[in-house]
Amino acid sequence: MHQRPLGRTGLNVTEIGYGAWGIGADMWKGADDTESLTALRRYIELGGNFIDTAMGYGNGHSERLVGQVAREHPGTLVATKISPMNMQWPAAPATTADQAYPGEYLIRMTDASLERLGLPSIDVQQLHVWNDSWLGQGDWQDAVTQLRRDGKIRSFGISINDHQPNNAVQAVEAGVVDTVQVIYNVFDQSPQDRLLDACRAHGVGVIVRVALDEGSLTGTVTEDTIFPEGDWRHGYFGGNRRSELQPHLRAIEQDLGVRTDQLAETSLRFVLSHPAVSTVIVGMRSVRNVDRNAALADGRGLPEAQVQKLRGHRWDRNWYQPA
Repeated sequence: MHQRPLGRTGLNVTEIGYGAWGIGADMWKGADDTESLTALRRYIELGGNFIDTAMGYGNGHSERLVGQVAREHPGTLVATKISPMNMQWPAAPATTADQAYPGEYLIRMTDASLERLGLPSIDVQQLHVWNDSWLGQGDWQDAVTQLRRDGKIRSFGISINDHQPNNAVQAVEAGVVDTVQVIYNVFDQSPQDRLLDACRAHGVGVIVRVALDEGSLTGTVTEDTIFPEGDWRHGYFGGNRRSELQPHLRAIEQDLGVRTDQLAETSLRFVLSHPAVSTVIVGMRSVRNVDRNAALADGRGLPEAQVQKLRGHRWDRNWYQPA
């Protein structure tokens, strides 16, 4: 699997990373630990080296599974995330750094993640929510410095609130982060407006999540698709969302001359075509999905003509309204 530099961290990551939210077995129904471990091992067997998890995925369950496999395969890079102390997603504009991430809390939660992972250090430690107003607030930066000094983390980043890519540009330009994790896909192309250029200019690694829009861009979500209660997608595809989606998918297929079963590959290659992107983390709970997605980490994006066509399929929905 082809690798790219993760910004200025000195780490090289495979273009396709393993997103471990779905194996936490809380907000994604149907996860089976045996199958999840088999899929993780298959990912590494095929050359994958970057797994992204979080303390909040199944209340640490995902971290335990990831740690088990990472210990079996030295050299596997693990990124995790610290939930905000006030447990507020996304960070409200009025939330202060001390309410979300006091320094003592960062250190204590990093220690807890290390214990669950069973690893001596975390390759990329991230804050699971972010607000650019926290620059210069509180003592979280002192805690990050201490964690680096103590060898508990190798690099530090932030996971940007859903559909708020501009709410990290100041952090990137200030040089306080090594990586950013952001939603970026054919429908939500807003990171192209400012964030991706800023990351490239400042040597910040870009970890893309939701590259398939929670499954929209796989072409498998139809008007008749039903997700079980308690599954994250039950709400995400609620209301008229499934019916609104269909004409957008048919337009992509017609414009690019692709079949429905080619949408996922086309969508992932679109994201990988941007030079600022280091890796795309994809949820892969089955060996079949690992095999299919790992094959795309071949160093090839899309022809520029196709990239330009897909830029015309940006779907500026009303993603988020701050409280």
